[in-house]
Amino acid sequence: MRKADPFGAEGDQPDSGPGQPRELLDLLSVAAVLLDAEGRIVLWSPQAEELFGYTAAEALSQYAARLLVHEQNLDVMIRLFSEVMRTGQGWAGAFPVRHKDGSSRLVEFRNMRLLDAGGDYYALGIATDEAILRQVERDVALSTRLVSQSPIGLAVLDTDLRYVAVNPALAQINGVPAEDHLGRRVREALPFLEVDAVEAALRRVLTSGKPIIDQHSVGRTPADPDNDHAWSVSYYRLDGPGGRVLGVAIMLVDVTDRHRARQRLALIANGSARIGTTLDVEQTARELADVAVPELADVAAVDILDSILNDRHPTAPATGRALFRALAVKAAYPTEAVRAADPPGQLVSYGAERLATQCVRTGRPILIPHVGERDLARIARDAEAAAILARAGIHSYLLTPLIARGEVLGTLGLTRARSPLPFDNDDLLLVCELAERAAVCIDNARLYQGARNTAVTLQRSLLPDLPPQQAGLEVASRYRPAGTTIEVGGDWFDVIPLVEDKVALVVGDVMGSGISAATTMGRLRTATSTLADLDLAPTEVLHHLDKITADLEQYATCAYAVYDPHRALCHLAVAGHLPPVLIRAGEPPELLDLPTGAPLGVGGVAFEVTTFGLAPGDRLVLYTDGLVETRHHAIDERLDLLLQLLHVPDRTSEETCDRLLDALRDPDDHDDVAILIARARARPRPP
Repeated sequence: MRKADPFGAEGDQPDSGPGQPRELLDLLSVAAVLLDAEGRIVLWSPQAEELFGYTAAEALSQYAARLLVHEQNLDVMIRLFSEVMRTGQGWAGAFPVRHKDGSSRLVEFRNMRLLDAGGDYYALGIATDEAILRQVERDVALSTRLVSQSPIGLAVLDTDLRYVAVNPALAQINGVPAEDHLGRRVREALPFLEVDAVEAALRRVLTSGKPIIDQHSVGRTPADPDNDHAWSVSYYRLDGPGGRVLGVAIMLVDVTDRHRARQRLALIANGSARIGTTLDVEQTARELADVAVPELADVAAVDILDSILNDRHPTAPATGRALFRALAVKAAYPTEAVRAADPPGQLVSYGAERLATQCVRTGRPILIPHVGERDLARIARDAEAAAILARAGIHSYLLTPLIARGEVLGTLGLTRARSPLPFDNDDLLLVCELAERAAVCIDNARLYQGARNTAVTLQRSLLPDLPPQQAGLEVASRYRPAGTTIEVGGDWFDVIPLVEDKVALVVGDVMGSGISAATTMGRLRTATSTLADLDLAPTEVLHHLDKITADLEQYATCAYAVYDPHRALCHLAVAGHLPPVLIRAGEPPELLDLPTGAPLGVGGVAFEVTTFGLAPGDRLVLYTDGLVETRHHAIDERLDLLLQLLHVPDRTSEETCDRLLDALRDPDDHDDVAILIARARARPRPP
């Protein structure tokens, strides 16, 4: 392989021929003039003709002083020429010359004495236009200052990708002196970088001429070996005026602050998407801890004031102790520091001197960049926990209150051990922003759970405790509230003893949710029980319930059945309700084919009764739509699945209830459900 010559061209021959520009020399148009010992012109270059205006024929053999110098400057020129020829010391400077057109021009000269093989002396004059030279000098000086004083890292690599120039900014960024770059390739000067990728990119730019702009990179250099930095890097090819490739230029800007700002925005956006996916306080707390680790901390703990979970009113202590309930602990890696945190679900009382108590009392965050022994005693729950934190290497701590709607709910505590950086004010601002958003989600979950608990409590209080076992019937029931919303309170079931051992079986569903639906359900259940005591036919009961529901400006569905064990007959009427399932002994389950009727509350609608036999061992399954309706499946598909699940022999009614709920209900279903299964037993003795 041939080495590049000093001018960057490979091989022994120059890469520019006649007519091709030589860049700087062409720009300066350097003229050469050779004088003999008497001052006559014996050599006249083409550039001299361009500079002075005389052709070679006009200049050769002429006395240079008389041809080129005005009369008033003639003595000075002769003296300078004589001094150079006598002493052999060169002369440099600007001198006014006479152009062929008669004008005077200032020319920059470099004059020197030459000795040929015959022992004769000559004077060589190198000249260029002084104005052009000064402009080039100014441009070079300006370029040099721009490069040397630029805060942007700049470097030039030759065609072999070796450094030929590095400015101070880049040397400082790399943590390597500029002189240690020169003459070396990237992998030799900066082995700590991903050099394969860097050199591949440089070669692409060198070959294609297509620049790479604003390519981002993250890493560490000897300038700051403990911290990651982000850089914006651009590569572009350097071409000479004649299209000659000179090398590749690198521009590098440290954008660490901008990179971190983007990371913070991304973390906030990520937190907004991941925190509050459910209306569950514990789950929301776990989501907050998951977002904080490992992006912000090595260990995160979320603790809530116990008062907000019980009384539903946040109460930060004015003085004295604070009672917390731990909800979430998350670590970025296995560490014994987790043992120092309060286990989720545990209730703990902190004294006034504890940082957690101070945080919820003042509503202000606490930042301890460098944790000392005294700090650990105020962070940990006791001396043993403080010792665990010390062994785990906890060196930085940040605690921020969780505040929503002006009330302090609890705290988010963050610690760093393996991460070498201490928490700083930028971390504090980010954590406070994250905590503020999470606190609103926690408070929403808290308020929701309070409303839901109220509705569920009211609903359960209005349902029968356990259906009493009736003569001729074995009864099992279940009620399950909605999993993730406050859509509870509308479903009910009832078992009402009637005269002559008859039994009324009722399942209903008030449209709507919450306390209003639960209240309406309670009224309808009471009315149904009263009407049943009158021993009315099922259609008459539904007719009266329809009027009551219309007066309440509500709607409901209902299935009302009366079983007569002495005749082994069941009379059933429905108002807009899903059909019950009849399971005869030894036969597959079937959906009863009967008129569904209109929902209660429509008003003026006639209801029809269906009568069928119910022999010992037969089962009647009544249920609300929450058991089978979903947002993602057709109702016929779900009813078929219900029949399949019921087609299991030798199962008790209690086991069947559990089986249906386990198979058909999702914990996050948005509707409550009631199930009532009645199994006919041997006929009782006539009264």
